[in-house]
Amino acid sequence: MKFLHALTRRVFFAFIIMFVLGAGAVAATYFYLSPQLPSVEVLRDVRFQVPLQVYTRDQQLIAEYGSKKRDPVKYEEIPDTMIKAILAAEDDRFFEHPGVDYQGILRAAINLIMTGEKAQGGSTITMQVARNFFLSSEKTYLRKINEIFLSFKIEHKLSKEEILELYLNKIYLGNRAYGIGSAAKIYYGKPLQELSLAQYAMIAGLPKAPSSYNPIADPKRAMIRRDYVLNRMFSLGHISRAEYETARAEPISARLSRQSIDLEAPYIGEMVRSYMYERYGEEAYTNGFRVFVTIDPKLQLTAQDALRQSLLNYEYRHGFRGPVERIEIGPGSNADDIFKRLDALPVVGDLRPALILQTEQQNAQGVLADGNQFELGWDGLSWAAPYLDTNNIGNPPASAAEILTPGDVVYIRQQTPGAWRLAQIPNVSGAIVALNPEDGAILALSGGYDFFYSKFNRVTQAKRQPGSSFKPFIYSSALEKGFTPASIINDAPVVFDDPGLETSWRPENYSGRIYGPTRLREALTRSRNLVSIRLLQSIGIPYAIRYAQRFGFDPERLPRDLSLSLGSAAVTPMEMATGYAVFANGGFRITPYFIQRIEDIDGNIVFEADPAIACLECERQAKETQPTALNDSLAEDETRVTGQPLNMLLDGDVPAEPNLAERVITAQNAYLMTSMMQDVVRRGTARRALQLGRKDIAGKTGTTNDQRDAWFAGFNHELVAVSWVGFDDGSPLGNRETGGHAALPMWIEFMRTALADTAEAELEQPEGLITVRIDPRTGLLAPPSQPDAIFEIFRHNHMPQRQAPDIDESVAIPDSETGRESSPQLLF
Repeated sequence: MKFLHALTRRVFFAFIIMFVLGAGAVAATYFYLSPQLPSVEVLRDVRFQVPLQVYTRDQQLIAEYGSKKRDPVKYEEIPDTMIKAILAAEDDRFFEHPGVDYQGILRAAINLIMTGEKAQGGSTITMQVARNFFLSSEKTYLRKINEIFLSFKIEHKLSKEEILELYLNKIYLGNRAYGIGSAAKIYYGKPLQELSLAQYAMIAGLPKAPSSYNPIADPKRAMIRRDYVLNRMFSLGHISRAEYETARAEPISARLSRQSIDLEAPYIGEMVRSYMYERYGEEAYTNGFRVFVTIDPKLQLTAQDALRQSLLNYEYRHGFRGPVERIEIGPGSNADDIFKRLDALPVVGDLRPALILQTEQQNAQGVLADGNQFELGWDGLSWAAPYLDTNNIGNPPASAAEILTPGDVVYIRQQTPGAWRLAQIPNVSGAIVALNPEDGAILALSGGYDFFYSKFNRVTQAKRQPGSSFKPFIYSSALEKGFTPASIINDAPVVFDDPGLETSWRPENYSGRIYGPTRLREALTRSRNLVSIRLLQSIGIPYAIRYAQRFGFDPERLPRDLSLSLGSAAVTPMEMATGYAVFANGGFRITPYFIQRIEDIDGNIVFEADPAIACLECERQAKETQPTALNDSLAEDETRVTGQPLNMLLDGDVPAEPNLAERVITAQNAYLMTSMMQDVVRRGTARRALQLGRKDIAGKTGTTNDQRDAWFAGFNHELVAVSWVGFDDGSPLGNRETGGHAALPMWIEFMRTALADTAEAELEQPEGLITVRIDPRTGLLAPPSQPDAIFEIFRHNHMPQRQAPDIDESVAIPDSETGRESSPQLLF
């Protein structure tokens, strides 16, 4: 007995000594490592790497940029079922232990003794937070010890809820998803709060091995892991047997999806990305910025559809270029190989690659890359006469076999559900942009058929000749020189030995005809080139270039020769829209903008646009307070390029608007030019736009030499839109592909929706204008009895003073410098 008693005492004291030594060793280790451990205070202000997101004003997602997909959620936003699923899978004693699960550590120690292998064991959620935020994943004793000590510090500083929130937002869950919020959207395309029990369990099973248990990469293993999590939840009493059985019976529903894009506007998205990177560098992609743009979703969709349809219509007019490739099909063909080849071809916009399987009389059948079959009826095939060259197509086909052969790989487009049409990727390019003329907000923008096929943004990057669509700026400058819409210019052949062109120049009208003495209104309506050239020669090229600066054009890029009158400058559609906005808003210069505001990850506004606003009412109030003739000052100062903002012109005692746009042309000039461009629509080169059934639209077509560029720039008082069609390499579009034929239809289809259900918005006629009857041949006052007299609008001080003479008498026109009537003779 004494021996057993002595042995017990020795063992007890040995245990005490070992415990003290162990505790001392732990304490010594802690005091040795503690100074080297990072401060856990940083966890209180963690900034997760959250991608840049771009939204419309009504919070529709346009684009997302950043390598890590993360959508942080607050603890109170996490569904209780999600929390229970994670704890069942990873750490069911999380709310009980102090950060370290001794049972788990004991299991790891036993595994080391039994197998001699180090293994991850007893790794609590707190320990994973310590490792994920501060340590590596290397399996070493030192790392494990640091992890344990850090876990104690974290538990001491943070609440359990704060720790769990950090963990659930930090963990990697496969497919670039970081955090449960992002995983819900990437795997299921839904917010976290809308998932089912089975889907919560699936996500909860991912942290252990995001690649092995991934429902996209290995659905079978993912289901085994999901069912394990469900079983754990049931065993722990988190769910009932009925819930458990129902969830187990639910099939795998995960589908890899990008962040759900609500609105297709990738060109705007790229403009935002470029701006944000220039301003914030790499942090733009990780700091969780939310950028809200000025785009109107309805108008954006309409613009994209109008552009695509217009480019496809061009392709339909010029014939079918044939299949993009051939795949041999028949007995022994490998279906998997066929679908792989189809899948390798890009989807371009709404055009999908397809394989033709067979043809019959006037229809064809085929299959898409996803295995779905389709049929092309004659309505979708009959357009496909063979392409010969830009100006010629072959004979119209009589059967499907003349167009397609089994094994052809082509592109098709769905017209309506179940109705397909043969198509082809357009070689021709296009652009469309729409602005609010009041403040310059970009409401719609598409720089091409498909951004992912061609990232070149033709709205902002394509510098093309605008052709006759530039003429209104020349005419506006002439009105400021004293010309009127009734001024007569001779439309007759001219030959110029122009030093700027270094050759003799013999310009012609598009029709090749000459029309003799022509009023300016008629010349613009019919787009008479010879009149525009003589007009520019009269007012002077230097003056016209200075004047064009008022509309936002860079004078360094404007040619210093008479070809300027025909639109030989290189400009972008955005610049043209900016210029036309001056006419639309009554004479004010606005600056286009596309970012409404920028928010940081916490929702704080770090930038908000403050655009200069065109405000006619503000100007009227200013005139009532300070009767300075603002319009007259503009007319008298020919050298004026840019005006002071209106609020700088007001008297100091008068309350001024904070940011008012500067007036750059007179209200009278803007009204007269709008009236003349309304005639372009009513009876000129843009008559096709009459189908809109509106009286308030105005604009100008534009076509360059050999039809290399086709334009239409048009507006009413509330909206400006510019459309362009052309080849990126400057090749000719082909005969008859003018602005009115190639670009105007795009504009019409856009405006049809954009102006639907909106009241007409005509520009209000300003003071200082008068309407009188004139003789259409001379532009002078018409005698009371003249039967064919017409009405014309003049400024008070530019109204004709004489009645029209007999038809065979000469005509008086304004002196080019003073605006006063000269002796009765033609200037040209």
